[in-house]
Amino acid sequence: MTDTPAIEHPDPLRNGDFTESAEPFALFSRWMDDASRTEPSDPNAMALATAGADGFPDVRMVLLKGFDESGFVFFTNLDSAKARELRERPQAALAFHWKSLRRQVRIRGTVSAVSDAEADAYFATRPRLAQIGAWASRQSAPLESRLAFEKAVAGVTARHPLGTIPRPPFWSGFRVAPVSIEFWHDRPFRLHDRIVFARAEPDGPWVKTRLYP
Repeated sequence: MTDTPAIEHPDPLRNGDFTESAEPFALFSRWMDDASRTEPSDPNAMALATAGADGFPDVRMVLLKGFDESGFVFFTNLDSAKARELRERPQAALAFHWKSLRRQVRIRGTVSAVSDAEADAYFATRPRLAQIGAWASRQSAPLESRLAFEKAVAGVTARHPLGTIPRPPFWSGFRVAPVSIEFWHDRPFRLHDRIVFARAEPDGPWVKTRLYP
């Protein structure tokens, strides 16, 4: 019997204490790279929290599809519950939890729509069946049966048997421009490392603070 090799978890202290980082985006990029090597699936999965018109919070998992210093981008049906809530209250919170690394990143920020060009470019990279699904799904609307959804998929497939499938006008993306990014890393005996970068405005300077865990 061959022993299963232990998974080597990247150590933030190996190349210097991560809490010494001067700005958050390079650190986030490094942690995302680590997660892409150790997470069994969807290292870009993140919880997206919004608030509804009734004041109750709402949270669901979505996939991060791009990030840079302007913010964190995801895509969705514009008639979905999350899209409606973001148009009504354009603030959101994100959370990444990489269990394999014992790390967490929390982000809070303001939300804006991506450009049509950005949405078109990303939609063109999606698998064909995912493009068909985007047309067929009335996301968040009541669905009478699974068969009704399958018929909708078949209908879209028949309309686009070959060639390029255009982006639906009701499908696009949002960008969360962070005003705070918090990094947390598990340490023995609950002596965890936790730092937060915060700024008063999305394009303002970052202020870094170490927090009690």
